[in-house]
Amino acid sequence: MNTHATTARRDTRYAPVPSVHYDLVPARRLSLEAVARRTGLHPELIRRFVALGLVDAERDHAGRLVFAPGAPAALGRVERLHTGLCLNYASIGLVLDLLDRIDRLEAALRRSGVRSEQPSWT
Repeated sequence: MNTHATTARRDTRYAPVPSVHYDLVPARRLSLEAVARRTGLHPELIRRFVALGLVDAERDHAGRLVFAPGAPAALGRVERLHTGLCLNYASIGLVLDLLDRIDRLEAALRRSGVRSEQPSWT
């Protein structure tokens, strides 16, 4: 028996297997009217937020705005920054980007195991 030949073969038991994900149901989306009702904001103001890039939206097959289920929470964050810090809507985009960056950096620090004496910003 040739043991050299058996050790030369590659062990494929742990080789990565490509996976494919198929949605069985379409992703749930909220209409502009549903988001306006949930947030208490006027639909035109929500359209302006979409134009400013403060909230993500897509268009459905009829061209209407549709939102992810997390859109009302994102709009609440925008409104809290606007009313709590008296920021104009154009500057809120920059603040949101900075807060997201801080969150990503803190998550990277947590993964790396580095501990900070300062409390988390997010």
